[in-house]
Amino acid sequence: MSKMKKLTIAKLFKDAKSSKNAYKCGMFLLHNGTVRVDAKKKVREGKKDTKKVTGMIFDYDKKKVDAAIKKALKLPGIHYVKVWLNNGKLKLGDDIMLVLVGGDIRPHVIDCLQSLVGEIKSKCVTENELY
Repeated sequence: MSKMKKLTIAKLFKDAKSSKNAYKCGMFLLHNGTVRVDAKKKVREGKKDTKKVTGMIFDYDKKKVDAAIKKALKLPGIHYVKVWLNNGKLKLGDDIMLVLVGGDIRPHVIDCLQSLVGEIKSKCVTENELY
């Protein structure tokens, strides 16, 4: 696990519910990415002959993540966004990221979470699976 301080899901929700905009949020939605045994090539591309994952090297660009968060907070109905990312050499089951979004109604929150996690995964992080 990385040297970064671990943020628990309970703490994440506690902070969200006590934030200045909590009263505007009718829904909070969480994404918890973890290191899994099945390689991306297997689960995303259907390649059945891939080796099992034993761990991951994970890192991120803080400036890009901060920009993605600012962009997410500009989406309609979104009033709270918190992102925690791990880094370093991770083992199976370790948390890769926690992303919590709060907003007025379900469609806005779901759309924001999907957009934000997609941007983080495609533009802000590097994930190197170990075999």
